[in-house]
Amino acid sequence: MIASVLPTYSRAPLTFVKGEGSWLIEADGRRFLDLGAGIAVNALGHAHPALVEVLSTQAETLWHVSNLYNIPQQQALADQLVEHSFADTVFFTNSGTESCELAVKMARKYWFEKGQPEKVEILTFEGSFHGRSSAGIAAAGSEKMTKGFGPILGGFTSLPWGDLDAVTAAIGPQTAAIMVEPVQGEGGIRPMADVDLKALRQIADENDLLLILDEVQCGVGRTGKLFAHEWAGITPDIMMVAKGIGGGFPLGAVLAREEAASGMTAGTHGSTYGGNPLACAVGGKVIEIVSDPEFLDAVRAKSGLLRQKLEGLIADNPEVFEEVRGTGLMLGLKCKATNMDVVNAGYAHEVITVPAADNVIRLLPPLTITEAEIDAAITLLDAAAKSLS
Repeated sequence: MIASVLPTYSRAPLTFVKGEGSWLIEADGRRFLDLGAGIAVNALGHAHPALVEVLSTQAETLWHVSNLYNIPQQQALADQLVEHSFADTVFFTNSGTESCELAVKMARKYWFEKGQPEKVEILTFEGSFHGRSSAGIAAAGSEKMTKGFGPILGGFTSLPWGDLDAVTAAIGPQTAAIMVEPVQGEGGIRPMADVDLKALRQIADENDLLLILDEVQCGVGRTGKLFAHEWAGITPDIMMVAKGIGGGFPLGAVLAREEAASGMTAGTHGSTYGGNPLACAVGGKVIEIVSDPEFLDAVRAKSGLLRQKLEGLIADNPEVFEEVRGTGLMLGLKCKATNMDVVNAGYAHEVITVPAADNVIRLLPPLTITEAEIDAAITLLDAAAKSLS
């Protein structure tokens, strides 16, 4: 008999009932150090006082009206994002998957309105993850994602990760855009080199293509800049964000230049819930906090400390770990042991990590993690590793 919750997840035998900062409390009272942050969602940790306050205040006044009307909280958050990014305009969604759908529609509609309806192909990269919608799985192109869900949506070409020659060779009269994660998350914490991101921007410009960045996992302060592409000194035409922008409340967005968004006129897209007062009130507070230069300085400092200590962890457990990769507080440990064995050993020692491809475990702690908690993380990860030796 099927469970009342559709069994599409292989869930760990843990039931968390409360969160406090970087910690989760299990129903039996155990405290777990959360180095997953809900897969990079809880950017400010659990139950951050400022988010609790703004959510409670908004909940007492207005929850939802739909996008048939002006929403002041939505306008305020859009203004913040435009102020702190390349973008001229923003559309709010509920998730990264929905952001991907709009980014694809926006790119194709741009060329349609330019009188070039044949330009529909979007170049993507192996190992990518752009959500689990029809467009998202087609963009990723992996058999694991697409098997059993045919016919697969056309108009995507997946290329080897970081192979710029392959990008150039794949461009034809049908090519509309290049879409890439500056740091692959599900793909195993694989940052694209700054020089390669610069090259992709140049390739897009030279071939009159749009550049779409997926910063759903690596954006909103995760790398130590508000957005990961800032490290490369480039700007995209369209960008997807979600996860951290809501600090735990479902919220996503598509940011775009005016020209790239020019095809998205009244009636071309919509969302019943996207950008509602509750979500945008919380998102506004998240962006206010995370965009502060001092906050981002602290993220970079904590990233350096964590990475240094992880190098020591690897040296002490060479039979379990191979290397550390990533940037900011989006780090991965490439494992020699099976990564799920390491994740499960972590559960046994009350520390949470997240598996990824390429036998990697992801470390995506709240951006508010303290130095003392970083020390605790290393101690717990070391104990978990030694239990596997």
